[in-house]
Amino acid sequence: MGTITKALSLLNHFSASRSEIGLTEFRNLSGQDKATVHRHLTELTANGFLEQNPGTKGYRLGPAILRLAAVRERLFPARRLVAPLVEQLAGELGELVHVSLREGNHLSPLYHHDALIHGTRVYFDEAELLPLHATASGLAMLAFGPIDLLPKLLKTKLKPSTGYTITDTELLKQTVEQVRNDGIAFIDQGFEEHVSSFASPIFGDLPEAVGTIAVAAPTVRMTDELKAKIRISLPIAATEVTEKLGGVVPVDLRRIWRDAA
Repeated sequence: MGTITKALSLLNHFSASRSEIGLTEFRNLSGQDKATVHRHLTELTANGFLEQNPGTKGYRLGPAILRLAAVRERLFPARRLVAPLVEQLAGELGELVHVSLREGNHLSPLYHHDALIHGTRVYFDEAELLPLHATASGLAMLAFGPIDLLPKLLKTKLKPSTGYTITDTELLKQTVEQVRNDGIAFIDQGFEEHVSSFASPIFGDLPEAVGTIAVAAPTVRMTDELKAKIRISLPIAATEVTEKLGGVVPVDLRRIWRDAA
């Protein structure tokens, strides 16, 4: 990684459960030496990407993040555009639905909604990056995203999130090919135990996926009836989200979805 990438990658360690991080923890999380981490933190703080708690000396996200997020949403109001569609699908299925956009070799959550009609629900951390090989969203992205995405990922170590995560390169290639044929991805407990999910790709103005829309549910509730409903509803929602974002679903994929309906 280059210097800028190493510095910016420190921001990815923040989450809903980790809102403040100290120098030592940053060093342990990043694997970088203490002097380098301190230099990056100083630069990020000076530019407003981080701010330091004067009491604890820990670091938290700074005002520059809010400013850039506001600019992004104003110029490209993706969250506002997809929110009604996500909420509608969640209401129809009674399960968690989320849309994510690609960020390098991960997916970054954009918007999610849970109908909250069940006592047992899937926990979703909107600050957590989703790995491509361990999630249904990731498999859909690998199948319909940039052509070089899978080869690049296969050059890295596929880390397990659970005992069900795909870590074998040949199995991952076979699984991605199956997703291309089906037009929809399914994974059982690949990222979180006792959670199963489906995902379909969403597109921009090019014939390659820019993100995904997914449905996640506790595995015990992922019945054949629910799976059938998702297989019908998810491609429709993916088409609607794509159109809201100004994109077009490729003709070949439309044909696969139509034939499967």
